[in-house]
Amino acid sequence: MRVLVYPHAMEIGGSQLNAIELAGAVRDLGHEVVVAGEPGPLVERVLEAGIEHVPLDPGRRRPSVSTVRLLRRLVAERGFDIVHGYEWPPGLEAFYAARSRAGSAAVCTVMSMSVAPFLPPSLPLVVGTGQIRRSVLDRRGSRPGAVHLIEPPVDVRANSPGHPVKAFRSRFGLEPGPIDVVVVCRLVAELKLEGLLTAIEVTGRLAGELPLRLIIVGDGPSRDVVEARAAEVNRRAGRQAVVLTGSIDDPRPAYAAASIALGMGGSALRAMAFARPLIVQGERGFFELLTPETSATFLEQGWYGVGGEGAATLELLLRELAADEGRRKELGDYGREVVTGRFSLERAARVQETIYEEALAARAAPAVAERWDVAASAGRVLAYKVARKARRLRGSAARDDFNAVAK
Repeated sequence: MRVLVYPHAMEIGGSQLNAIELAGAVRDLGHEVVVAGEPGPLVERVLEAGIEHVPLDPGRRRPSVSTVRLLRRLVAERGFDIVHGYEWPPGLEAFYAARSRAGSAAVCTVMSMSVAPFLPPSLPLVVGTGQIRRSVLDRRGSRPGAVHLIEPPVDVRANSPGHPVKAFRSRFGLEPGPIDVVVVCRLVAELKLEGLLTAIEVTGRLAGELPLRLIIVGDGPSRDVVEARAAEVNRRAGRQAVVLTGSIDDPRPAYAAASIALGMGGSALRAMAFARPLIVQGERGFFELLTPETSATFLEQGWYGVGGEGAATLELLLRELAADEGRRKELGDYGREVVTGRFSLERAARVQETIYEEALAARAAPAVAERWDVAASAGRVLAYKVARKARRLRGSAARDDFNAVAK
């Protein structure tokens, strides 16, 4: 098969890292794979993997007719069998582009914790948790479409204990000694900011009695807010209790340098691959330690949660882990065991290959319902964008909707 993979962004982030790693793994199964995306740090990762990169305009609207036309041209010229969009704007653009060539099909993966309701049922959908899959099927009722499950995969060979950290520590002045709490994420208001600010607050609260150092790896529109809060904590602590590195092209040294990891989604799984004890972060005060007793919950709902006691819970967990190096190792080893047993990249690639084959088989016999979806989805997206513009004028629009930039 010839496959065009289209991540929603090319900056460091769980969804797009999954897209690129899976693209490489599918290529290794014997298929021709190309990645389309705007300029960004992950382009180098694509090229290093030996995958061709097709550049897109970073200023384009999302979704847009112009991008659909570009994708259609690529499909026609290169004969792509599959156009695979990650998150909802690329997914919709893939849906409309693939219709231009008989025998081509679109697939959409959504790694967000919510799935946009206007994605058409005739577009094969891949989600990251069983709970999300059931919610989509329930919401769609009598016409659910194909909704597949691929739990966020991890390359457990490339992401493993023992990765070099010396250059990373030297670059950011991270002298040995402190217990490093590492979080790798985009600095955005949606999903991430609340937990980051809580982590900064708790680190500042404990800085006088515990040798904790919070290392935040990533960048984004909320960086100024995070930097200001970190600077205030560091001023009060009289030391660099919180360090912001900005975005780094390869975050593996950061995971490997962690004593304790804090994260959600794909980032949480990567931390586990490095055998680091994990505190799962969610929204509205959710923090929970990964243990043999809590793992079943995360395997069901995803590496995320909603609701909790926020700073109080995080403080208790950090105190527990900081005081017991043996416990940290025990939980880190357990996390590595979970990842290697269930989230291997090779297994996910084989599932992805089957999804592509099923999408092509379904596309070979287009139904009336698919033609209805073409018009209906366009209308629903237009209504969504009008409502979003109204929210933006009121100052209440989220920059990242359903885990993807919408313009």
